[in-house]
Parts: sequence; structure tokens; C-alpha cells
Amino acid sequence: MANAYTALSGGTAATNGGLGGGAYSSNDNVGTFTPSNGAGLVQKAYDRLVEFALRSQPLLRSVADKRPARQAMPGSSVVFQIYNDLAKATTALSEQVDPDSVAIGSPSAVTVTLNEYGNAVLTTRKLQLFSLADVDPAIANIVAFNMADSIDELVQTELRGGSNVIFATGGATTPAATNQIAAEDTITAADIRKAIAKLRAGKAVPRKGSLYWCAIHPEVSHDLRAETGSGAWRLPHEYQSNAEIWSGEIGTFEGAYFIESPRMYNATDGASSARAFRTLLAGQQALAEAVAEEPHVVIGNVTDKLMRLRPIGWYGVLGWKRYREEALYRIESSSSINAA
Repeated sequence: MANAYTALSGGTAATNGGLGGGAYSSNDNVGTFTPSNGAGLVQKAYDRLVEFALRSQPLLRSVADKRPARQAMPGSSVVFQIYNDLAKATTALSEQVDPDSVAIGSPSAVTVTLNEYGNAVLTTRKLQLFSLADVDPAIANIVAFNMADSIDELVQTELRGGSNVIFATGGATTPAATNQIAAEDTITAADIRKAIAKLRAGKAVPRKGSLYWCAIHPEVSHDLRAETGSGAWRLPHEYQSNAEIWSGEIGTFEGAYFIESPRMYNATDGASSARAFRTLLAGQQALAEAVAEEPHVVIGNVTDKLMRLRPIGWYGVLGWKRYREEALYRIESSSSINAA
């Protein structure tokens, strides 16, 4: 019997006669088998469900609520026009004098230039055969999110280039430019009030009832909700409706409804490389969008000789332009919890 164990393990019955290299015991006629001496049979186990990276929900394209209504023809750009009103006529008419006519002013034009956008990946037959997880649905999901994520970034780039900007007043002095924003220049309720007042003074039409839209970074929202004192966000929520405190949401405040998103633009372009955040407030028709081909997922043709390479991507032809500048304001601030 010892010789049989020796043949299995390649060792002697006394020292290495057990299955897997363990010692053989003549008393119980068994060999000791442990993971250490059977290492070749013990392998890592993998979960076949591969999770996706953490993502923020795309939200900014929804601001583009102005689109062509009666486009004349296809083209590389689309021109929107806005009539200009006549000057007020406040002089009393003379009974026997025919008043002079006045010319209608030329419409203002806003041009949206269309561009091609897209991205593509290439999967291989070998990957499909060797992968422990089903890669095709995952790749389709990744490509589709890349499409929505990229489009949202393009929209934000256009929105944050607006001419109406308010610099945060939370510091000792108020900056006059982005490169003057210091770590102490956090957002305040007064900044929100000022932006809403400017929107209303500019005759911007609210987006939801009497409320304007506001997109804010969570690290900026923290400072707005932490502000204390008369006129701040926190005081009425502590003594009246405190549901937003428990949920950690701003809700509606000072004429705006708030949406928090980590995708709101920020960069270290403040004073001494301080981080500057952009908070956007908008009414209706702040942004125009023109689309020649709606972005969509494309399954490419398999054209290689052995049919091993399979392309998948997304493609679209569209563009954006700020339509009514008076319906868009931007607040630039730092954050007390991420100033660098």
C-alpha cells in the first residue's frame, strides 16, 4: 500500500506518501492533504459580475429647450432669429398731424454650428471567447454612457461661457475675476438672491412655475446649507420645514429649484491655484440646440478578412449656442471642503 501512495505523490511513505504531498500514516491508512502541499489544485475564484464605475447622471442637455421649429433646409449651421421691439411711444399725438412711421428693427441672429461627434471601440473574437464575463452588454453600456457623458460636457462648456457672472461674497473681499477667487470665497444665500433678481430683472421666463433652474456642485451646496444667520438657507429650515435638513437637499430656495451634481465644472484656476466652482442658474430659452442626426449607438460592420474585429461606437451631428444671455447666470465660488 505504501508503494501506491508513493506513486501518487512521488515521495516516500514515511515523509511524503499522502495524496498531495502530505505524510502517510500507517495507523489510519490515510494521507494528509492540505492547501499548502496541494497548491496546484487551489485557485482564485472570480465573480463573473463585473461592476461599472461610479457615474453621475447627465443632466445639462435638458437646459437646451430652444430648437428649430420650421427649419428651411439642411445645412452646416442653423440661424435662429429674435425680433426686436419698438421703442416706447410716449409722446402725445397732435390731432391734425399724421405721425411719422418708424422702421422695424432687424432681428437679432443666433447661429448654432453643427459638428460631428462620436467615439468607437473595437472588440475581438478572442476577447469574446476568453472573457470570464459576458462583455458585449457591458461594452454597449459603456459606449452608451460615454455618449451621454460627452454630450453633457459639450453642453456645459457652452453654458459656462456665458457673459453674466457673479462672484461669491463669502470671503472678506469679493473677487472681480476667476483668477482672484480664494479659498475663503464661498457661496452665500445673497449670491443666489442676486442671480435670481438679475434673471427676473432681465425678463427671463422661469423654467418651472415661478422657479428658475439651478445646477450646483455638492461641495458648493455644502457651504450654502451650512451658512447661518438671518437670510441664510438654514434658519427657516431649522424652525419651519426641516425635511431638507434630514435629507441633505437644498430643495427650492430664493426662487430657484436646485439640482446637485458632481459633474458641475470646477478647476484650479483661482488665486494661487485655488479651486473655483461654477454654479449655473437659467430660465427658459437660455440655450439653443440644433440636431442634424441625433446621437445614437452604432454597430459597425465586420470587415476584416477573418471576421474577428467587431466595432461599436456612437455618432451624432449637432450643436449648441447660448440663445438668450439674459436667461443665464453663473456664480463662481470656492468650497470650504475642497479649496485646492
